[in-house]
Amino acid sequence: MKKILALLVPVLALVGGVAAGDMLRPGAKGDHPATAGAPADDGHGAPAEDHAAGDHAAPDVSDHAAPPSADDHAAAADGHGGGEHGGEAVPAEGWFTFPSQFFVPLMRNGDMGAVMILTLTIETGGADLPAMRQQEHRLRDALLRELLIHANTGGFDGNFTAEARLAPLRERLQRAAQASTDLTVKAVLIEDIARQAG
Repeated sequence: MKKILALLVPVLALVGGVAAGDMLRPGAKGDHPATAGAPADDGHGAPAEDHAAGDHAAPDVSDHAAPPSADDHAAAADGHGGGEHGGEAVPAEGWFTFPSQFFVPLMRNGDMGAVMILTLTIETGGADLPAMRQQEHRLRDALLRELLIHANTGGFDGNFTAEARLAPLRERLQRAAQASTDLTVKAVLIEDIARQAG
């Protein structure tokens, strides 16, 4: 009996080990549901599918910005122009028209025989136009002073609308305006002129 038992113990241990190994083998026959659906190991400690997807997947082109197109460059240029220069180009020329007319009395022997009524406009640079509006009163005083001198020296007597009379008046008004301000005064335009009986 002792010899038979000595032979049976190793045989039984071998059979039990084979059966236990067969039961514990992963995914062999679906015996372990927890491991049946798991992907096979590729030998690097990570599932083969995850390894392929993570390490060797094609790069996503959406992560890389596309090269700028011509339209993008044009839009950028427009953005720079509008941001640095206020959105619009400053015009080279501007015209400042006095909001009210000039009234110049024509005095004869102490009596006002008539009144000259004029509408004047100053031609200037576009950049100086806002500052010229702020200096309206100073410019108006200088021009009115020159108109009074012109009236008291007979400049509005007779045919005052003749070009020979108006050309010197424009020059005198321009010099008076230039002397009263440091802004650009290219010319003084006479928009309207009329004489009204006093």
